[in-house]
Amino acid sequence: MEALVTSLIDWFALPRNGLTSVFVIAFVSATLLPMGSEPAVFGFAKLNPDQFWLVVVVATAGNTLGGIVDYWMGAGASKAVGGRHHHRSLRWLERLGPKALFFSFLPAVGDPLCAVAGWLRLAFWPSVAWMAVGKFLRYTVMTAVLLWVPDGWWRSVAGLFGAS
Repeated sequence: MEALVTSLIDWFALPRNGLTSVFVIAFVSATLLPMGSEPAVFGFAKLNPDQFWLVVVVATAGNTLGGIVDYWMGAGASKAVGGRHHHRSLRWLERLGPKALFFSFLPAVGDPLCAVAGWLRLAFWPSVAWMAVGKFLRYTVMTAVLLWVPDGWWRSVAGLFGAS
């Protein structure tokens, strides 16, 4: 088992499989699994600043596809339960419609929001478009801000945790 984990970590190592790793990590982190993709996006962009827009687009694509999986899981759950039974508090989502999925980039609520959109059977393609816009803006702003922070600051933070 240890050899398997080691080989997986080696395969996902940046930059050899960088964009593939970013895509897979962004995809998995958009499902209901608790994982963040921002460190992988930042790491790739830091090592390859000339590929900033490429890594943002790849991460956006992976994260949006993960959101689509959440959407379809919600739609499937709605079918399994047998209808559109839902709490009154979700009416705001129905009123906003697919535009609410712009907020799918938010931590903790974004991924379940995609599943609830599927549950409510919001229009699919507009939902995907709003997901992609929100996620693209998140990756662009967050990665740009992290790259703006001087290297010395990152070294001092690493030093707090015993890294050299």
